[in-house]
Amino acid sequence: MKPLAYRMRPRTLDEVVGQQHLIGPGKIIRRMVEAKLLSSMILYGPPGIGKTSIASAIAGSTKYAFRMLNAATDSKKQLEQVAAEGKLSGTVILLLDEIHRLDKTKQDFLLPLLESGEIILIGATTENPYIAISPAIRSRCQIFELKPLAEEDVNQAISRALRDSENGLGSYHVELTDDARKLLIQKGNGDLRTTLNGLELAVRSTKQEKIAAGKNEDDQLIIDQEEMANSIQMRSQNFDAKGDGHYDLVSAFQKSIRGSDTDAALHYLARLIESGDLISICRRLSVIAYEDIGLANPAAVQHAQLAIQAAQSLGFPEARIPLANAVIELALSPKSNSAISAIDQALDDVKNKNYGPIPDDLKDTHYKGAKKLGHGKGYAYPHSFANDWIAQQYLSDNLVGTQYFNPKGNSKIESGLKKQYEILHEMQEKGLKK
Repeated sequence: MKPLAYRMRPRTLDEVVGQQHLIGPGKIIRRMVEAKLLSSMILYGPPGIGKTSIASAIAGSTKYAFRMLNAATDSKKQLEQVAAEGKLSGTVILLLDEIHRLDKTKQDFLLPLLESGEIILIGATTENPYIAISPAIRSRCQIFELKPLAEEDVNQAISRALRDSENGLGSYHVELTDDARKLLIQKGNGDLRTTLNGLELAVRSTKQEKIAAGKNEDDQLIIDQEEMANSIQMRSQNFDAKGDGHYDLVSAFQKSIRGSDTDAALHYLARLIESGDLISICRRLSVIAYEDIGLANPAAVQHAQLAIQAAQSLGFPEARIPLANAVIELALSPKSNSAISAIDQALDDVKNKNYGPIPDDLKDTHYKGAKKLGHGKGYAYPHSFANDWIAQQYLSDNLVGTQYFNPKGNSKIESGLKKQYEILHEMQEKGLKK
């Protein structure tokens, strides 16, 4: 018997749960189906949230032939068979899973068929198509992002599966306790495929236990939290170290620390830890320390680097301890992006301005003939003067007076740096005017 998630696959758009921004009344995919003006499309989002369901429902609503292939594992010959069917019948809907892994040979074969309309392609992927899919395919498809399912959507799908006697579990007369239903929804983490298949295992295995205990198999089957917990997998993280979800997660992690939300930062750290990707955590934490805290609290930056070294030395699970220490301190620390802003402004000048030559007195003199070129002439050695400082021009003539560093003074340390910077800049200007 096929899994419950397969059997409960929707046959019309009205049976799809969630994704109302695409298939709800008046929304774009429903409009395409009702107007019988389908075009090729790419559906992307996390696993188990309705990509295959929408493709199946579109096919069921339009009565076109529906075929499913995998871009990574199915051959060009299988694509040719689908194409032949499309040529014969006029149109065939092809759900191509993992479309981001479509190689050039298959892509070149598909492109003219998409142009002619013999194949209506519905590509499914967990990757961001703007990054992972070739422009040639993208340009011939509309791109739709699917949203994670809300708990209400998952709950609706569970209830439908429990009522359906033809394809679902209606013949088992099942009732879930509130705690069992809540656990099932939470552990599925929005993945409806995982949720429904976990539900089926709970129902079938619990029924076998009741029969083995001598109870009437026609009695109502009540599944409690303990029985459900023994039948479902742990929460999946939808994590792919090379995928779009990875970048979203590390982005949320950094923005939470930058925004001084300690609890959110710890939550995203926990998700990264659960994925097991210590390399990404350490790299991102180091970036955060220098980019977002920086000169406002150099001690916290140093502490973060020590925590990263400790985490790399310890490995998981103990690495979570120094990482948590660093995250909490960085989140609660005063913030400053003055250093990254300064270097980015300097880089912008280097890329886009005529910054001119280095002043002759600053040029290297450690080779024969340098003096004849005038290199080093007039250079004043700062350590030969009071307070180890003297006013002299260091920037090229084209950039004299340019200021890149704009300290905010968000902490005592940066306020001190700001004061010193302003004093030196003023002294430099006065000294050069003499």
